[in-house]
Amino acid sequence: MTRAHLPRGVFALGFVSLFMDTSSEMIHSLLPVFLVSVLGASALSVGIIEGVAEGATAAVKVFAGAVSDRIGQRKPLLVLGYGLAALSKPLFPLATGIGMVFAARLVDRIGKGIRGAPRDALVADLTPPALRGAAYGLRQSLDTVGAFLGPALALALMAASGEDYRLVFWIAVLPAIASVAVLGLAVREPEVSHTGRLQRLRIQKDEMGRLERRYWLFLAFAAVLTLARFSEAFLLLRAQDVGLSAALVPLILLLMNVVYAASAYPFGRLSDRGGRRLLLALGIGFLMVADLLLAAADTIGLVGAGAVFWGLHMGATQGLLATIVAEIAPSNLRGTAFGVFNLVTAGALLAASMLAGALWSALGPAMTFIAGAGFSTVALIGLLAGRAAAPRWH
Repeated sequence: MTRAHLPRGVFALGFVSLFMDTSSEMIHSLLPVFLVSVLGASALSVGIIEGVAEGATAAVKVFAGAVSDRIGQRKPLLVLGYGLAALSKPLFPLATGIGMVFAARLVDRIGKGIRGAPRDALVADLTPPALRGAAYGLRQSLDTVGAFLGPALALALMAASGEDYRLVFWIAVLPAIASVAVLGLAVREPEVSHTGRLQRLRIQKDEMGRLERRYWLFLAFAAVLTLARFSEAFLLLRAQDVGLSAALVPLILLLMNVVYAASAYPFGRLSDRGGRRLLLALGIGFLMVADLLLAAADTIGLVGAGAVFWGLHMGATQGLLATIVAEIAPSNLRGTAFGVFNLVTAGALLAASMLAGALWSALGPAMTFIAGAGFSTVALIGLLAGRAAAPRWH
């Protein structure tokens, strides 16, 4: 089994994600500071903008996935989602007030919500079942390359331009355009659509009922696992807490993303050979080790080791979770299944981050990561106990 066996469209979708993530992260890594220092926004305004934008993403995820199922096509929604994101990018350098930034951020996140579930469903539509682990791993790996390439480019361009935020934002428009161009030219849907005709777009109860019991059990497991994996922002706070300077703190996130990007594809290929439940257990084990290292950390080296295991957890689990969703959902309901999955896990991540913040403030960083290890243990027990309920996880 080699990468050459993967469909061309899967590689194309990976580079679409890479280019758009590079563009987005070039902007988003600088945006809070730009809002406060250049536009004079308050921290409260920054929080409102981010909260509303992320809420908009969650609100459209299920709808977009269901629409792609009902019309039997994924690409039109991908073009709409990535196109909206690309159109939003010039608004950032043009912004003279927080209103335009808010509008740009909102359009960008709506675009992300529209494209997420149809894109994940299209990967499954394009890929033979025996290669889906590798396909999702490759797409996730390339997406994560953009996640660390964007901030790295932003830092380099800020240094080269004398901290010219608007110039960096204009340069960020270029990879966004490249993303839409690759999508339009290199991604083709399978010739046979799911339904063959336009149908009503309303999500119906009987269709949701066709998602089998094992899908809902797996969704519950994924939600508990996500509760154990709160925002990576707490890795950065932990690095600062042990004495890493503010200027170097982003290196911890860079380290985590490098490990994530490097491991996602190999773990994806490994999952195609069987033993997916064992691989999920290994991924949970990586997260438990990361949490315990970060709980005990009193040096930058231990924080770095925790970030490495966190990245290994992400590489082992994120593509695999998508692969399992693709396999246990009916082919004509994959968009809906991914939409519900993305919505539930996003809600769990928000709840986990809020809980982590509360624990950090009340009991300190060590208890925050110990709680994460506790949720990981619950997820592992659920995985092992649920073997009879989901025998076809391979």
